Amino acid sequence: MDRHPSRRLSSQVSALEVTHHPSDTAGTERHAPRPLAALDPHGLLVLSHALFTCAEHSEIVRLAMRHVSALGPYHAEAGYLATGDGLSRVPGPDAGAPTVDDARMKALGAADGSVSLPERSWNWAFGLRGAGCLLGYIVVSSASEPDEEGHFLLSTLVGLTSAALSMAGTRPAHHDNAGEPSRLRTERDTALRQLDTMRSELHLQETVHETLALVAARGGGEDAITEALYELTGLSALIEDRFGNLRSWAGPDRPDPYPVRSSTHQDEMLRQIAHEAGPVKVKDRLIALARPRGELLGVLALEDPEGKADEHTMFALDHAQRSLAQELMHMRELAEVGQRLRRRLIDDLLEGTAETSAYARAEAVGHDLQRTHYVVVVYWPGNAPDNSFTRAVEQTAAATATRPLITRRGDRVILLTETRPNADAVHAALAHELGTPDGAIGVSTPCDSPDAVPRCYQEALRALEVRQHSRQHSGTTFFDELGLYRILGPGNSLRELEGFVREWLGQLIDYDAEHDTELVETLSRYFDCGGNYDDAAAALTVHRSTLRYRLQRIREISDRDLTDVDTRLNLQVATRVWKIILGGRH
Repeated sequence: MDRHPSRRLSSQVSALEVTHHPSDTAGTERHAPRPLAALDPHGLLVLSHALFTCAEHSEIVRLAMRHVSALGPYHAEAGYLATGDGLSRVPGPDAGAPTVDDARMKALGAADGSVSLPERSWNWAFGLRGAGCLLGYIVVSSASEPDEEGHFLLSTLVGLTSAALSMAGTRPAHHDNAGEPSRLRTERDTALRQLDTMRSELHLQETVHETLALVAARGGGEDAITEALYELTGLSALIEDRFGNLRSWAGPDRPDPYPVRSSTHQDEMLRQIAHEAGPVKVKDRLIALARPRGELLGVLALEDPEGKADEHTMFALDHAQRSLAQELMHMRELAEVGQRLRRRLIDDLLEGTAETSAYARAEAVGHDLQRTHYVVVVYWPGNAPDNSFTRAVEQTAAATATRPLITRRGDRVILLTETRPNADAVHAALAHELGTPDGAIGVSTPCDSPDAVPRCYQEALRALEVRQHSRQHSGTTFFDELGLYRILGPGNSLRELEGFVREWLGQLIDYDAEHDTELVETLSRYFDCGGNYDDAAAALTVHRSTLRYRLQRIREISDRDLTDVDTRLNLQVATRVWKIILGGRH
C-alpha cells in the first residue's frame, strides 16, 4: 500500500482537473479516461459545467433544483432570487409542490433556516450567497433529516449554485469598451480556478468518505481505523482509552514503552479538549474525542511534530473519530448484551435449570460449564446501591481466575467461578478496592454439574452466615471447613448429614467394611460413656486393653487427635448422626 497519501491523493485529484486551453495538449499522448460515473457518482461535476455556462440567474436556480433529487431522497420545494424589492420566486420543476410561505422566507433575514411545509418531516432553506450578500434560496424537503453525507452533498450543490450565480452576475449584456473582454476573461479564469479547487476538495473529501466506509463494510475495528487514518494523512495515528492507555497505533515511531500520564493530567487534558469543537492541537498531537451520546469512550489522535496538518487532515481526523465512536459504541452494546446473557444464565442456574440448555447457553456466552465450579457469595457493608460494588467484585475475581459468571441479589454479589478462591488474597484485594476490611465471603464445596449449583449456592450462604455470626465476622469461610456448623441451623438435608458423617468417619466406616471390624461402634460407645474406659469396655464387652488398642487404631486410621476439644465434638456428633439418623450405615 502507498505509504505517501499526499502523493496518492494528488494523483487522484489530477485526474479530475480540467484543461481550459485545448492547444496546451496538442501532440501529447492521450490516455483512456476513467469512467465519469466512477469519478462523479452524484453528477455534481457534470452539473457544475452546466451551471457555469448558463447566463440566466433563474435558469441556474432551476438547474440546481432539478438536480436535488439526484443526491438522495430529497425534493426541491422552491427557489428564490434576491432582488431590490426582496425575494422573487423562481418557478420550480414541480408545479404541484406544496406551497412555501413567502413571508416566512423573508423572515429568515438572509440566514439559513427551517420552513414549515405540510407532510414533510424535514424542510430547510439553503441560502445562496456570494461577495458577502444573499443571492437567493433553494428550499429542500425530505422525509427525514439527511445524514452526514447528505448534508455534505446538499451543501456542495448550494456552493456550486452560488458560485455560478456570482459568475453570471459579472457578464453584462453589452461591452462598451475595449478593456471589458480582458476583464471578463480574468474573472472567468478566476472562477474556473475556484471551480477546480472545489472539485479537488470534493474529491479529497469523497476519498475520506469512501476509505472509512470501506473500513466499516469490512467489519471496522480500532486497528483498521488507525491504519486507514495513517494512509489518508501520512501521520502516525493512535487510539487511547479514556485513561490514556494505548489501544492501537499505525505508522512509525511508536514509543516503547508507551508513556503513562497521571490521572490528574489526563482528566485535565480531556476536560479542556471537551470544551472545543472538533480536533484540538495539544503539543505535537491533533486530538479528537470519541463521544457517542455524550459519553467519552476513547481518544483518537495524530502525531504531528512538524505541523504538517492542514484542513484536509482535520477533515479526515474528524470523520475517523466518528467512525471510532460508532465502533466503540457497537462494542459497548455487544458487551452489555453479553453481560445480560451471562447474568441471566447464573440467575437461572442458582434457581435450577435444565442441564442441556445450561451447557448450550454457557457455551454461547463463552463460559465452560463442563469444568468444576464454586459458588461464592460476597457481602460488604455499606456498598453502593449502583453497579460499582458488582464491578469491583468482578474485577477482583477476574484478576485471580478466569472470568466468572456474576449476579447480584440484594446486598450480596454471587459468583460462579472455576477456581477455588484464595481466602486471604481475594478478601484483601476487595478490602483494598472497597476501602474497608469489614466484608465477608462464603464459598461452597466443588460443584460438578449445573444441577448441583442450587445446593452449592445454599452452602455458600451457610458459610457466609456462619462467618457473619462468628467472633471474627470479616474474612472468608469455606463450607467444607465448617465442621459441626454445616449441620446446625435450618434447612439441613440428608445429603448434608451424609456428607458430614463421611467427612469425619468415612475412613473408619470403609475400614470396618473391608476388615469386618467395629471401630465406628467402638468410638460411638466410648463417647456415649463420656470417655470413661471402664464403662466403655463394659458396654462393648471387651477388655480394657482391647479398648485402648481400638482407640489407638482409630487415631491412626482417621488421623484425628481425640484429645482436641473441637475434634472430639465433631466426632461425637458424627457418631450420633451415623447411629440415630443414618441407622449405622454409610
